[in-house]
Amino acid sequence: MISRRITLGQRLEEQMKGQKKTVAVVGGGAAGLMAAITAAQAGAHTIILERMNQVGKKLLSTGNGKCNLTNLHMSPSCYRSDNKSFPMKVIKQFPPEQTLDFFCRIGLLPKNKNGYIYPYSEQASSVMELLKTEAENQGATILCGSYVEKISYNNKCFTVIFKIQNSEKQEIKKIYADALILATGGRAAPVLGSDGSGYALAKSLGHRIKKPLPALVQLCCLGKEYKQLAGIRTEAKLTLYIDKKQAVADQGELQLTDYGISGIPTFQISRFASKALDEKKQVTVSINFFPGMTKDQLDHFLFRRKEQCGYKRCSEFLTGAVNNKLSAVLLKKSGIAAEAFVSSLTPKQLQALALNLHSFQAVVTSTKPFENAQVCCGGVDTSEVNHATLESFLVPGLFLAGELLDVDGICGGYNLQWAWSSGYIAGKSAANALGLKGGK
Repeated sequence: MISRRITLGQRLEEQMKGQKKTVAVVGGGAAGLMAAITAAQAGAHTIILERMNQVGKKLLSTGNGKCNLTNLHMSPSCYRSDNKSFPMKVIKQFPPEQTLDFFCRIGLLPKNKNGYIYPYSEQASSVMELLKTEAENQGATILCGSYVEKISYNNKCFTVIFKIQNSEKQEIKKIYADALILATGGRAAPVLGSDGSGYALAKSLGHRIKKPLPALVQLCCLGKEYKQLAGIRTEAKLTLYIDKKQAVADQGELQLTDYGISGIPTFQISRFASKALDEKKQVTVSINFFPGMTKDQLDHFLFRRKEQCGYKRCSEFLTGAVNNKLSAVLLKKSGIAAEAFVSSLTPKQLQALALNLHSFQAVVTSTKPFENAQVCCGGVDTSEVNHATLESFLVPGLFLAGELLDVDGICGGYNLQWAWSSGYIAGKSAANALGLKGGK
């Protein structure tokens, strides 16, 4: 299709002439772009209102700039929501296979890394450009720098009031839509456009909001030793305890920082820590630096190592097995003097060291803020949304997609798959609600 770029004035004139049914999409991120493309394909007069100076800005930072598009290993455990069955009911309607088919159709060559799917270019910018071009080629109008201030619904019509900044002045604009898709994102990474304003818009239309909290985020821990441990990366298993009860565990490369812990396994457990901290509960992470050994095997390993290395100083006891900075901290916490000889270690000291290696206790005091988070947990209550269409049960013609909803995924392309699936379903359903043919 030839790209058809027309002005907002022309777009409004066409609306007034009643030439096409109009779908307004608030938010030009991953979910919003997918929704707009799908609605426009179906023949809807589609307008994207994006508050940033370009669409897909947050998308550019995904996968460390490489854009982990989706993941072929999909299961209910990959998603979290207070309405546990809701995410997969949506995902199954537009699964990873259809996502790949869509992106291949618009020009992307995928790269499969053990089920983790990236663009072959390994550039998130190429994904954003493909989506933007496709939206324009389908006839969608993209209005960047447009901040939606108010939405009202009356007589089966949405009135969207927004301010738009041009080079000379700020103007207040108004458009009318037959269907509206909210895809504003949450509050994570507000510098990239997710400022939380979508929650207020959804609330103004009658929806309940589950309190948004940082997820896929670093955890701040109590103790001065973290400054000494900063910079260490090591394989570890993390087990999260909430009020001394085991909640969740994950294993991978742990990053120790001057404030606490980071890395993929930290991100995977962080949403549970975030909610527990918000509820004023005690949160502790038990870190196992030898996840391949049982506690008994670790005890045996240390006792045997003492027999082999008795002539060494204790500062050298774990050299070759543990990072030297980590070794120094663990020896001190186990009551072992660095200058003592290994031969002098008592069974009690060895057991204490084994316990710290197997179950190092990190007391979590807070998460890093929204500015550091990759996504949010919480959002629009999904019990008020039809999983089959993503249409609001409260407002006919209102559809919701992406991170705005109370759904968050683990690391590995799952949050983008949620954006593609929910965006597609919202766009298709909006078109269907207007009597159009639906997306391809």
